[in-house]
Amino acid sequence: MAILRLGENETLPRLIEYDLNISGLEEEVALSAAPYDLELAMPVWEVVLTVASLSVIIVFTIVGNVLVILSVFTYRPLRIVQNFFIVSLAVADLTVAVFVLPFNVAYSIIGKWVFGIHLCQMWLTCDILCCTASILNLCAIALDRYWAITDPINYAQKRTVKRVMIMIGLVWAISVVICLPPLFGWNDWPDVFTSDTPCILTQERGFVIYSSSGSFYCPLLIMTLVYVKIFTATRRRLRERAKASRLNQIPAAGKARPLREDDSALSENGHNGYSDTCKKKLVQKKRRKKRKTAAAAAAARRDGRPSSSTPGLAPPPIAETSDPSHAKDDASPLDEKRSVGVVVRLDPKDGSQIHQFIEERQKISLSKERRAARTLGIIMGSFVVCWLPFFLMYVILPFCPTCPVPNDKLINFIVWLGYINSSLNPVIYTIFNLDFRRAFAKILRCPSATTA
Repeated sequence: MAILRLGENETLPRLIEYDLNISGLEEEVALSAAPYDLELAMPVWEVVLTVASLSVIIVFTIVGNVLVILSVFTYRPLRIVQNFFIVSLAVADLTVAVFVLPFNVAYSIIGKWVFGIHLCQMWLTCDILCCTASILNLCAIALDRYWAITDPINYAQKRTVKRVMIMIGLVWAISVVICLPPLFGWNDWPDVFTSDTPCILTQERGFVIYSSSGSFYCPLLIMTLVYVKIFTATRRRLRERAKASRLNQIPAAGKARPLREDDSALSENGHNGYSDTCKKKLVQKKRRKKRKTAAAAAAARRDGRPSSSTPGLAPPPIAETSDPSHAKDDASPLDEKRSVGVVVRLDPKDGSQIHQFIEERQKISLSKERRAARTLGIIMGSFVVCWLPFFLMYVILPFCPTCPVPNDKLINFIVWLGYINSSLNPVIYTIFNLDFRRAFAKILRCPSATTA
């Protein structure tokens, strides 16, 4: 209470007026200070547990997606055009962890929004933008893999940097178009925003249908159709390969069928491609035989004995390739990967070796395709489990006023379940890929992992 000194002409009504003015001023100061009254919405132990668990999710999301981005730009085997989609997905998930999740943690603990209406609007807009971009990038990756499997030859020519960048640009442009309308009036936000006003997504029914369709339900439909076709193609190819493996016979002439790059419907990344492991093993076997032959010939010349290549003696079986670059012992791994076809010519007596090699190649191919199919199932399953509960709640509540509203803890759990998808994406899309594992190990300086 302020102390006032009265003059000679001051009267009691004047004193009352001063008192009323001071009381009003005190009330105004109290109201203005109310938004900064940071009372916790939960017990202290629950605050500590919430902050610890959510902070782990945030840190894990940031570290995982930063590693993905660094891997693609620093590890040469990963600098391929289709990995630009993975980088775009990692950027979207990284923005979710940096710009969205920390505010959600504060909002959950305090129980009210204390950052003002403008920051509330920007936070909600960024939330829709980043999460939509993450989901649409998943959809773009699914389409890219589908086209690579169903039309490998033509799509390999179409998959240029320009085409991929256009697709990524469309992903982010659609995300912007979906998130901006509430800022231009398509919302039900109150005109007066106080500390007790909840900072939540607009419940305007038209925008709910518009945003949920573009952000989730349409991508979900596309991804479901695409992955069903990929599963069907993979299952058919697995059956064909299993049958071919049982019925495979070596021709009497001792020639093996050319090994083609498109023998595998799905590689470890989900793209078509012949196993580099098979190529390397074939080249290494050829090199070992050539070195043995050269050593035997040199020893024969030193001892004065005829070498195995002397006329009249049957030459030893030597593996030859149709690619001249493989005739050099110092051929680079890149040259090995670029070889389109390999034809093995061996003596008929060595047909068993070729048969064994082809069986090994078939097993590797089958294993890679099964692993790729399992990866697709994990991708689709995690996406649906993480995001479906949120978008069901998001759509049902505005259209069902009589439906029971979940409590705040359940709502927070459903919301964070969707956010967790941003932390799972770098794990799912990279842990099943040997190149990414090696890149991670190289960045983190883990020598033992690089040899795995």
